[in-house]
Amino acid sequence: MSQPLTPPKMKSMKAQGSPIAMVTAYDYPSARLAEEAGVDVLLVGDSLGNVVLGYETTVPVTLEDMIYHTRAVVRGAPRTMIVTDMPFATYRGSKEQTLRNAARLMQEGGAHAVKLEGGAELGDEIALLVSAGIPVIGHLGLTPQSVLQIGGYKVQGRDEAEAARLLADAKALEQAGAVAVVLELVVEPAAAAVSRALSIPTIGIGAGRGCDGQVLVYHDLIRYGSGIRDKRFVKPYADVGETIRSAVSQYVSEVKNGRFPEESHAFQTQAQPQEKPTTKLYGGDPK
Repeated sequence: MSQPLTPPKMKSMKAQGSPIAMVTAYDYPSARLAEEAGVDVLLVGDSLGNVVLGYETTVPVTLEDMIYHTRAVVRGAPRTMIVTDMPFATYRGSKEQTLRNAARLMQEGGAHAVKLEGGAELGDEIALLVSAGIPVIGHLGLTPQSVLQIGGYKVQGRDEAEAARLLADAKALEQAGAVAVVLELVVEPAAAAVSRALSIPTIGIGAGRGCDGQVLVYHDLIRYGSGIRDKRFVKPYADVGETIRSAVSQYVSEVKNGRFPEESHAFQTQAQPQEKPTTKLYGGDPK
C-alpha cells in the first residue's frame, strides 16, 4: 500500500466483502513492523494505558499521552491509516472542547481519524467533528473508558434489549457521520446484525465472524509482556514475551559468568605504523 487507507476506501472494502485488518500500535518499532506486515489500519488505542504505561484501566491516559504516542506511530508507518483514541474526559464535556481536543490529535499527533466510545448521545459531537473535516470512528459494546460504571469487562448484547440498543446506537453513529464502528465484546449474532444494517464498516474485537474487519491489541497478538492473560477472543500468533525473557536471562547469566563480552566484541588499539626513512635527492646517504 503506497498511500494510507481513506474512509471512502474502507467503505468500498465493506461493499466488496474485503475484510479490514487493524491492529493497535503505540510506538515507532511496532508501527513500522505492522506496516511492513501489511495491516490496513493502525489504532493508537488508549489501551496503551494498560499494556505500555501499566495502569489498571484506560482512565488515567491523557491527551498528551495520546499525542506523544501517535507521533511515534506516524513516523513508523507513514503509508498506513492511523486512528487515535480520544481519551477519557476529552469529549462529552462540550462540543467546543471535543473539537479542540480532536484537532490536537490531528494537528499535533498526525492522526488521520479519531475514535470515540459511546452511542447516540455522541451524535452532535460526532457531527461537529465531521463538519470540521475530522473523520470519526465510533466504538460500541464494551467501552473500556466506562468500565468502572458498567461494572467490569462484560460481554454485551446478550439479550434482545441490549442487542436492539446496540443496533440503534450504531445507526445513530452512522447518521451522525461516523466512517466506521468498532464493536467490542459483543455476542456474534448482535454484531452480525449491526454489520448487515450499516453501510459503513464494523471492526470487531471479540465480536465474532460477522464484522467487516478485526482489530487486536498488539501485545495480545504476539504475547509481548509479562503476565499476559489468555482471552477467548484473542489468537496469539507468537510468544515474544518468552523470547525476550529468555534472551535477557541468557545475557544476565553471561555477564555474571564473564562470558560476555568476548574478544570479538571488544575494540583494540592499532599499532602505530613505523616511520619510513627519507632519501635526500642531493647529497648524503638516507638518514
